[in-house]
Amino acid sequence: MLKRPLARIYRGTARNLALLARRLRAGDVVAVPTETVYGLAANALDATACEKIFQAKGRPTTDPLIVHIHSLGQLAQVCEPNAAALTLAKKFWPGPLTLVLPKRPVVPGIVTAGKKSVAVRMPSHPAFRRLLALARIPLAAPSANPFGGVSPTTAKHVREGLGIRISHILDGGPAQIGLESTIVDLRNPQRPRLLRLGAVTQGELERVLRRRVPLVARAAGRVRDSRAQIAPGLLARHYSPATPVVLHAKIVRAGDANEAFVFLRRPRGQRGRNVFWLDARGELPGVARRLFATLLKIDAMQFAKIHVELAPGDGLAHAINDRLRHAAAR
Repeated sequence: MLKRPLARIYRGTARNLALLARRLRAGDVVAVPTETVYGLAANALDATACEKIFQAKGRPTTDPLIVHIHSLGQLAQVCEPNAAALTLAKKFWPGPLTLVLPKRPVVPGIVTAGKKSVAVRMPSHPAFRRLLALARIPLAAPSANPFGGVSPTTAKHVREGLGIRISHILDGGPAQIGLESTIVDLRNPQRPRLLRLGAVTQGELERVLRRRVPLVARAAGRVRDSRAQIAPGLLARHYSPATPVVLHAKIVRAGDANEAFVFLRRPRGQRGRNVFWLDARGELPGVARRLFATLLKIDAMQFAKIHVELAPGDGLAHAINDRLRHAAAR
């Protein structure tokens, strides 16, 4: 039996982008770079194309996809925007913010887990934006990894995780943010709800909307849930390496050589195969940018456990710790 070849990685040349845009219009899936993490994209208006995303990832259809658009003018094509949504879009788009709004009939149910709402965002990554413009269609795209696993932040991560399940990967370099987008539920603009933490913080949302935006508690103790979700990333266990993750307010010293220890900043006087750090100075943008790549690297080294420090403070720290708590859930 012939083995399927590994996916091809394409540089973002004009010729390659035109080719990948044609493949997307023809119903193929293409892994794409975004400023958050790499995504697995398909025509958001084509149910058959979107089904290929679920098949490649092993993702349950109860977990919806995010629809990516190129311009604000496309927003009303896929959903029913309101004043609050337009206020946030004008402030934070293009960027790492997803809005949940009532969907238009043109968006197939497989994209929205059968819900009457759809999650939409406008990405800022230049290569993905050029691809969206060339494809001339909105693109549905969850993270480009096997379902529940650590999100990829490079083209190499995508090929290591999905390389025999897909054919095309657009290389846009390492993701600059490294965490998935913030998600806000604006179906009722008078009662906005924060569904997933990200680089756009709760405080920023509240200042722009001039109202409270409460965080919705994540699902308790569920890895796969038979109930349809309103947005992705809401299950208790997600973004998880195969190696068990143990969280600490602070790690003083690396211990057992068979276990990995991940510090926020470079630790003084500690070296070894099992010592890792996320940012030399412990600055949170660097921590976020390298978090998933570090977890993937350590996971491949077959340690018994991964010990990780939680980030102090609020804002971006809350988003980092949210991903760590999902990764550590069992």
